[in-house]
Amino acid sequence: MKIVATVDSAAFTTEYDAFFQKYSEKYFGPVFDWRWFRAQAIAESGIDPAAVSWCGAKGIMQLMPATFREVQRDNPIKSIDDPEHNIVAGICYDWWLFSMWSAPRPEIDRIAFMLGSYNAGAGNILKAQKLCTEPNLWRNIVSVAKFVPSWKSSETIGYVAKIMSLMSVKI
Repeated sequence: MKIVATVDSAAFTTEYDAFFQKYSEKYFGPVFDWRWFRAQAIAESGIDPAAVSWCGAKGIMQLMPATFREVQRDNPIKSIDDPEHNIVAGICYDWWLFSMWSAPRPEIDRIAFMLGSYNAGAGNILKAQKLCTEPNLWRNIVSVAKFVPSWKSSETIGYVAKIMSLMSVKI
């Protein structure tokens, strides 16, 4: 299923679209809508290459330095502060997460699992799955998330919902 939507946000800019398109196609193929990553960047940083979070995440895609280094091992990227390198690292990391959630589920749920994992870590999503009777649907993760110890689940649920809203998608 190909979901095509427009991103609607005050942070909308086309300045980095070529990077989102290039690396979306490299990792996800030509039929995947690259605008998911622009929407994710809006949710992460407002597409601000100089953004730094309270916990040390940096750049447009708000990558933790350790995650950047992990992606860097397999990619010729040099600086987390370079917008192109930050975007390619974020999309590559998204691909790893997307690949992880390969069990049969609707594509939109797989995207939600990828985004939720990017925000909260895959471990929290896996813990929530153990509490579900049907663990492959995002709505079921949402319904049990508050019962996962030590997970600020409302942040993750809001993050995924914001990106879905930016893409004009309901899940």
